[in-house]
Amino acid sequence: MEFTAKQIAGFINGTVEGNEDAAISTFAKIEEGRPGAISFLSNPKYTHYVYETKSSIVLIDEAITLDSEKPVTTTLIRVKNAYESVAKLLQIYDSMKPKKTGIDPLASIAESAQIGKDVYVGAFACIGEGAKIGDGVQIYPHAVIGEGVSIGGKSTIYPNVTIYQGCRIGNNVTIHAGSVIGADGFGFAPNTEGYDKIPQIGIVVIEDDVEIGANTCVDRSTMGQTIIRKGVKLDNLIQVAHNCEIGENTVMSAQAGLAGSTKVGAWCMVGGQAGFAGHIHVADKTFVGAQCGVIKDTKGNGESLIGSPAMDPKVFFKAKAIYAKLPDMYRQLAQMQREIEELKKQK
Repeated sequence: MEFTAKQIAGFINGTVEGNEDAAISTFAKIEEGRPGAISFLSNPKYTHYVYETKSSIVLIDEAITLDSEKPVTTTLIRVKNAYESVAKLLQIYDSMKPKKTGIDPLASIAESAQIGKDVYVGAFACIGEGAKIGDGVQIYPHAVIGEGVSIGGKSTIYPNVTIYQGCRIGNNVTIHAGSVIGADGFGFAPNTEGYDKIPQIGIVVIEDDVEIGANTCVDRSTMGQTIIRKGVKLDNLIQVAHNCEIGENTVMSAQAGLAGSTKVGAWCMVGGQAGFAGHIHVADKTFVGAQCGVIKDTKGNGESLIGSPAMDPKVFFKAKAIYAKLPDMYRQLAQMQREIEELKKQK
């Protein structure tokens, strides 16, 4: 399906500079542009590509100034934020792709399971007793939906996802391949001969509009619920332990890990490989840098943390500057010790 520059500008409240009838049918990075594609420019360091790109249309931030002496052959659409605008266009493009429907004959569905309208269940997917699958849900091959699981409308469960018994998944949730929802939390009590397993009898609750990346694990609670609130976005390879709670619209990058009973507030941003100790509370709108180690409650009010253990960035960089000088400081200290010893011998 093709769209013209004029149509696209109408979708995103942009201003066309060039041919309003320029048409596109696909997307491309600006440095890899080709005829019939739309690209975007939001980072000024890529500005030089706009003069040479082969893309038919380029979305460009209003704040970016171009060299009037260099010709631009592509059609430009000026917008306040090109990155946000291309995201909206990609959402429109994705929503127009036809959705799969129908039950593959090789799928296994329990007789007591309730299946909504316009549902797709792929080959070798398994849906357990008493499961409830909402309208428009997509369940791809080899996914396992356990007994008593409920999945809200328009959710997508990609291949090899496993959702254990009793867990509740909201509407418009996406869970990517290989993720495990509701496996036992890591609960063991030491005894004289080893460890006694503590049964994990709770569930996982995932609210609406959540997206969970590939091979991410969200453990069921010992009792009660492990909760992923509305709008949360989790990257690949994240571990969420038993009885944790992640607040609305929080985002986490790959390989972050939460120990048991950690509570993360709303609108937090968590960098890759960040780790959280158990039984702590991370306040709303906290920024946690990559590889940060959070071991105690945070203050909130938009606090930023980096380093391990986590600290204020200003303190971290001051300490880092001193750390780089430690070898010289050690040599100076050793020299001072030798001089003191020599002075003691002279007495």
